Amino acid sequence: MKIHATTICSVRIRDQVAIGCDGQVTLGSAILKADALKLRKLADGKVLCGFAGASADAFALLERFEMKLKDFPANMPRAATELAKEWRMDRALRRLEALLAVVDARYTLLVSGTGDVIQPTDGVVGIGSGGNFAMAAARALLANTQLSAREIVEASLKVASEIDIYTNGNIVVEDMPCAT
Repeated sequence: MKIHATTICSVRIRDQVAIGCDGQVTLGSAILKADALKLRKLADGKVLCGFAGASADAFALLERFEMKLKDFPANMPRAATELAKEWRMDRALRRLEALLAVVDARYTLLVSGTGDVIQPTDGVVGIGSGGNFAMAAARALLANTQLSAREIVEASLKVASEIDIYTNGNIVVEDMPCAT
């Protein structure tokens, strides 16, 4: 049986960036946990990170990313790039089935389980089982409303929870001001 966990969505708009998650962890057709917290504050709260994928792999990736942030505390993209370099060289790391969505005041990045670091053009990221649903909803709301980043993330995760059976409505959102 495969564990399904997580929908993460992040939106960057105007002077705010927000990232949110649902709380569901599923094993096969059973919900194991409805209130899992899949967001972490890193670098003394200057970096927000959401993780998706196999739980152990996601935590391993998160820990390694946090170590890289300590090596490059003022440069999140560099920390992610250094992690990706390490990832490509380490045979065990290359097998991790996990994704990170990370944001700080200046950047939104997707760090993949294959060692990729991607900065989305529009500042919107969706990962996990309902990630594409949440991302589509976020893009539609960005184009057609004046909602804040936090409100868009909350609404987008709610939409994903109504479509994806591995996503629930137990939504947690963190936000921070953007650097201009």
